[in-house]
Amino acid sequence: MPQVRPTRTAVFFGGVVPASADEERLAEEVGMALARAGFALLHGGYNGLMEACARGVASKGGTVTAVTLADKHPEWGEFNPHVNDEVHLPDVGARLIHYLQAADLVVAMGGGVGTLHELTAALYYAGNIRPVPVWITGPTALRLLAFLRREKWLFETPTRPLGFLSPIASASAFAAQLHALTDEKEADA
Repeated sequence: MPQVRPTRTAVFFGGVVPASADEERLAEEVGMALARAGFALLHGGYNGLMEACARGVASKGGTVTAVTLADKHPEWGEFNPHVNDEVHLPDVGARLIHYLQAADLVVAMGGGVGTLHELTAALYYAGNIRPVPVWITGPTALRLLAFLRREKWLFETPTRPLGFLSPIASASAFAAQLHALTDEKEADA
């Protein structure tokens, strides 16, 4: 009997206004790599980088779930056309908890203050609650990460290791790191 690989969940944080066409393409390539590796996607459900990542996941037959606030949909607009399922939660705290408790991997790209809030919540969660991998990719998010490190908003100590955090410079590096992560998880199973 063939062994069924359990579904993994990737959470994607990215803005509705991509910084460039290159970052939008990177988000789509990230989505394709996630789906090829067997990850289901949780994201905000809307446009921009979220839609690009969802398009990549959908193009490879993956599942895309929108996680939003019960009282903001459809006020925030319709979900992107790649969404297969919806979760409506009562407040931002419940939404963040839902994302982070479900995550086997968090991927963050550039965005606005909402994306920044999600990313800092993921960094805190991974550093203090459960060491879920947090991968930062795309030039905009990588500049933010460099700033946070340079200004000592984010630094490693013996009691606060940052081994969960990975800066990833390209789609090919993302795919290679994802392959290593899934091989490692399968070896542990």
